[in-house]
Amino acid sequence: MHMKTKTRKPGKQRKKLYNKPHHRRGNVLSAHLSSELKESHNTRSIPVRTGDTVRVLRGDYKGFEGKILRVDKKNYRISIEGITREKADGTPVNVPVHASKVEVVRLNMGDKWRDRILKRKGAIKEAQKLEGEPSEKMGELKALEEPVETTSKVEGGK
Repeated sequence: MHMKTKTRKPGKQRKKLYNKPHHRRGNVLSAHLSSELKESHNTRSIPVRTGDTVRVLRGDYKGFEGKILRVDKKNYRISIEGITREKADGTPVNVPVHASKVEVVRLNMGDKWRDRILKRKGAIKEAQKLEGEPSEKMGELKALEEPVETTSKVEGGK
């Protein structure tokens, strides 16, 4: 079994970030949801995806809204429609922005997995609010995630 080790040393944190496998880099590219989406989905943040509409909160492009064109997991950056700069020869290129510097304004719900993630995160948050009371959503969630065995074993057949 693989155990995760935590460290406080910044050099080791950077090393872990840069050596992280490609399939686990998505959660680093998470962004906060807008206040309306927080209330409706009952969660604070979510990993960004192509097609989400975001608002830039920091940097030179602060206040700009646009759709995500590309999520670059290698460099931990996203490209947003309309945020470009000109190269020396005059050709426009997308300016990379880190996902932590944006806020998701509209979600791309064209993916069934996205819907399940939001339901799961919202159900967990609700259960924490109820402080130990059994939640109907948590029961539904466990029913979805646990495999149902259809075969049964018959004991004692002498």
